[in-house]
Amino acid sequence: MNPRAMAKLSHFFNSRNKLSQHKLLGESVGSCCKLTSSAGISTFRQSYGADGNVSGRIFADYAIFKGKAALSASPVLPTFSKLDSGDTKVERRGTIMLTFRPAIGERKYDSEKKQLFALSVTEIGSFISLGPQDSCEFFHDPSMKSRDAGQVRKSLSIKPITDGYFISLSVTNNVLNRTDRFTVPVTTAEFAVMRAAFSYALPHIMGWAQSTNRVSSNVGRDSPKAHPQLALSASEWER
Repeated sequence: MNPRAMAKLSHFFNSRNKLSQHKLLGESVGSCCKLTSSAGISTFRQSYGADGNVSGRIFADYAIFKGKAALSASPVLPTFSKLDSGDTKVERRGTIMLTFRPAIGERKYDSEKKQLFALSVTEIGSFISLGPQDSCEFFHDPSMKSRDAGQVRKSLSIKPITDGYFISLSVTNNVLNRTDRFTVPVTTAEFAVMRAAFSYALPHIMGWAQSTNRVSSNVGRDSPKAHPQLALSASEWER
């Protein structure tokens, strides 16, 4: 066999080997993709302005769906105000908004009966510093230190279990004589995602990311103004 024919034959076999490898890789990836998770990132539709920037809100909550309730977490960025000097300051710090929804069927949840709990900067610090056997509890009362204290109270607890944590919310409304309770088991992996996301969001919630990126003069143009992206309800008491 002449050298040219041998070269063509060698190229033919190399091509077949590469094709077989691609097929095997595709079958392996396909089998992995069949795995499902009870947690996920919500999808959204993008619309871009003339300058190429995303317009409107970005809904990027991390949601965990379990049998009795669903839990989602979303960052709420701070609002800014402009000083007479032309500088900008943080008017109100942001939060991580936790939203609990009760289950009303298989993978169906009632948004009309949702309850919110806004984690402050310090509470986020407690959350992300939890060890495998640690627990913590937070109490919120919008009328604290007033004569209406105790009318509506919220309690969020995080307690360790074998593979992760129980995250529970109790909302007592003495005006309506009603108490709502939610408990969502969060696996170690799901909690790790929340910890990493909360840690990333923390400087943005504090306004430090905007300050170090020197964009505060643009953010504070209309006083006060919330950042248009990743902004949800600013208060856990708004329904």
